Amino acid sequence: MNLLFFFIFLASCLTAGMTGAVFKPGNWYDSLNKPEWTPPNWVFPTAWTTLYILMSISAALVAAKAGENPDVGLALAVWGLQIGFNTLWTPIFFGLHRLAAGMVVLVGLWLSVFAMTVLFWQIDWVAGVLLLPYVAWTTIAGALNWSVWRRNPHEPVVQLD
Repeated sequence: MNLLFFFIFLASCLTAGMTGAVFKPGNWYDSLNKPEWTPPNWVFPTAWTTLYILMSISAALVAAKAGENPDVGLALAVWGLQIGFNTLWTPIFFGLHRLAAGMVVLVGLWLSVFAMTVLFWQIDWVAGVLLLPYVAWTTIAGALNWSVWRRNPHEPVVQLD
């Protein structure tokens, strides 16, 4: 694994993760009606730190195969797409308190994470396996976002003008 690639991808992930420091859940999130299976608050930064490290290792493994596999460019472009959705969700959900819009972003995130996992798996199966926890976590996050949105109909909805 190329360490330079790893640290560049990790820096991208940490930049996305910094939105959590800017847009904290706070009292608003605590006051929402959430399902009983909602993970405790400490789980989220622990899970995301682990996922960001796995995503960075996975991307570095794939990037190292650029000279031998023509699909690396597409795979890394999809990595860029998913980190964009990843970065966007926190300000929309926690910053703007837009539960429905958060769900739209999460659908885009899940689809791009799944596509990235398939593409990475085809290039380097270890890189694909490393992304399976991310697929699982975004599935859980999507179910949680959906449940919170449905349980809190009084929260603002997205107006598509």
